[in-house]
Amino acid sequence: MSIEVTVPMLGESITEATLGEWLKKPGDAVKADEPIASLETDKVSIDVPAPIAGVMGQQFVKVGDTVNVGAVIASIEAGSANAAVAAPQAPPAAPGVDAVGPTLSPSVRRLVLEKGVDPSSIKGTGKDGRLTKEDVMSAPAPTPAVAVPPVVSAVPAAATVSTSDRREERVRMTRLRQTVAKRLKDAQNTAAMLTTFNDVDMSDVMGARARYRDSFEKKHGVRLGLMSFFTKAVVLAAKDIPAVNARIDGDEIVYFDYLDVSVAVSAPSGLVVPVVRDADKMSFAEIERTIGELGAKAKAGTLTMADMQGGTFTISNGGVFGGLMSTPIINPPQSAVLGLHRIEDRPVVRDGQIVIRPMMYLALSYDHRLIDGREAVTFLKTVKEAIEDPTRLLIDL
Repeated sequence: MSIEVTVPMLGESITEATLGEWLKKPGDAVKADEPIASLETDKVSIDVPAPIAGVMGQQFVKVGDTVNVGAVIASIEAGSANAAVAAPQAPPAAPGVDAVGPTLSPSVRRLVLEKGVDPSSIKGTGKDGRLTKEDVMSAPAPTPAVAVPPVVSAVPAAATVSTSDRREERVRMTRLRQTVAKRLKDAQNTAAMLTTFNDVDMSDVMGARARYRDSFEKKHGVRLGLMSFFTKAVVLAAKDIPAVNARIDGDEIVYFDYLDVSVAVSAPSGLVVPVVRDADKMSFAEIERTIGELGAKAKAGTLTMADMQGGTFTISNGGVFGGLMSTPIINPPQSAVLGLHRIEDRPVVRDGQIVIRPMMYLALSYDHRLIDGREAVTFLKTVKEAIEDPTRLLIDL
């Protein structure tokens, strides 16, 4: 008996997705609830589970196709999974790729072939142990062997020009990347964006981290990072300048009496912005633990729609990539985003003397329709003062 596989509900107001990859081939044995395909929505990837145990049947859509909720994308032949032994087998895969069992996405498969590594020797950090690009890139290069037969690629090679070694490759944008591009452009078209800058002396925060790092981690089981200090500083500053934690809705301004901080993090599929909810009520340890958990889920590709929805203010830390200064773009419908950057020793004047201090540039991009320049400068100054004198975070000053 053939059972249809349909696109599941994807989340509130989401009606379609893109087929990211097939995790099973026709003829493969499948278990009930085992993922057989991965769908890409505007924000996250969602696995499609097998409704029954049996054998993978026909696949009705191709990778890259757009599918609607409820659409039939494949069929499964009900019965014992052992029936897969008698099912038609796919052609032999490239040595060292499918022959060892792991399911690889097209981009990871291409990278495996380019590096010539054995995927079975690499520990996957993605969902269900799947390999990610980062796993393959960090894998040691294989030891050259003698008389190794050439590897035949299982994926089409990039288009090349026969008279030179110049190459071109066209890769379809993921739905996430398309959505990020659209939202960022919409933010520029809608908001009256302006960015103001300041710099901050990180000496006291770095000193506090050095003094309490070990005891903090021993007590709370999490490292004391910079994000908890800056989140606490934002909470403090937002109390004085509530417009930065607000949004425009038509001809009204919506003010929030809570602070849900969207934290921009890098994931294999692109930039994602999970939300730390009720950050204004959290301790340093709770903030660090929550950010760590969300970062791990982003790296594994397991963030859910619930993790991504909402957010009243965004913190983006380009400093982890070495960025010195930037003008971050607002995350609609929010009205402000704080950009953090790398810390570097610079000469500054203190008490008439030139001294070396670990300095960081701060950038606040804001919607000038809602936030005045004076408010933006005051907000950023309050954040600066709180970081340069962390005692303010404890006494609410």
